[in-house]
Amino acid sequence: MSRYNKKDNLIGQAGSFLEVLDHVSLIAAISKPVLIIGERGTGKELIAERIHFLSKRWEQVYIKLNCATLNENVLESELFGHESGAFTGAGKRHEGRFERAHQGTLFLDELANTSMLVQEKLLNVIEYGEFERVGGSRPVKTDVRLICATNEDLPTLVEQGRFRADLLDRLAFDVITLPPLRERQDDILLLAETFAIKMARQLELEYFGGFGAKAKQLLLDYDWPGNVRELKNVIERSLYRHNNASLPLQKIILDPFKSQFRPNATKSRTPPPVTASQTSNESITTAAPANFVFPLDFKEASTNHEISLIKQALIEGQYSQKKAADLLSITYHQLRGLLKKYQLLDVADK
Repeated sequence: MSRYNKKDNLIGQAGSFLEVLDHVSLIAAISKPVLIIGERGTGKELIAERIHFLSKRWEQVYIKLNCATLNENVLESELFGHESGAFTGAGKRHEGRFERAHQGTLFLDELANTSMLVQEKLLNVIEYGEFERVGGSRPVKTDVRLICATNEDLPTLVEQGRFRADLLDRLAFDVITLPPLRERQDDILLLAETFAIKMARQLELEYFGGFGAKAKQLLLDYDWPGNVRELKNVIERSLYRHNNASLPLQKIILDPFKSQFRPNATKSRTPPPVTASQTSNESITTAAPANFVFPLDFKEASTNHEISLIKQALIEGQYSQKKAADLLSITYHQLRGLLKKYQLLDVADK
């Protein structure tokens, strides 16, 4: 059974997604720090909002800040405020986010981008519930529920000396890790249809005519590196160009930059001549694809590589075999032969 909240737009029926929502409901009741980890576009901000509005602080202020958008000095001032005259241009006292979020919730996105100085001050707030404004000497008390998010692996950053271990210990009272969209196969078409219906209303179409079979297959086969945010953009773009309620949507536009006229500097450059040094063992090792692990079965690796290229060309060509053949710079009959050889005719003929 799917769960859908109109307020926060969290939609899904995949088991991994429902487990996240259960986790959120559990942690929301406790005023402890929460760390949300997930790839870009997975909905970290929506999860943070859900935690706040399910908590006892739901009637209090909810403030958010993206730490990646500000340099160290500005970020410090935005978080903790500053006194009048603390630096050039500080004409009057400024209340920071921690001060304004008193008794409410503060959401800090892109936490991994903060400096060691800011991390130290964050640790003090969490441990003692107080801080000093920039240029100040008097402690300011605050009662804030802190929720932080990142798409980085913070334990690895700790090992590299780029993130404070003691701060991570404090923040990681509980950690919510969001599954990427490619791991939520049951949700892809559900989300796509929801976004399409909303876009149809914006376009003032009578209704949404649904997805064609090849469009559905493409949506399911694509890897979605930008996750739900990318899916939403793709669906809205494709329906806007389709702009027809009477016919199912067949053409999914994954890449709006795709054009035969797209400028590409690398195409106009003349490859440098091969020198003797480039035939050294070091050059050969460097040129080896990173996704191959040696030793390997050369025949099997070559076969898998060809199959991967064919599948990608089919996706890029909207499952048009003629377009896929053109993308691979082979004839249609050559492609049909490869599809038969690798038993991919069922996939291509969908």
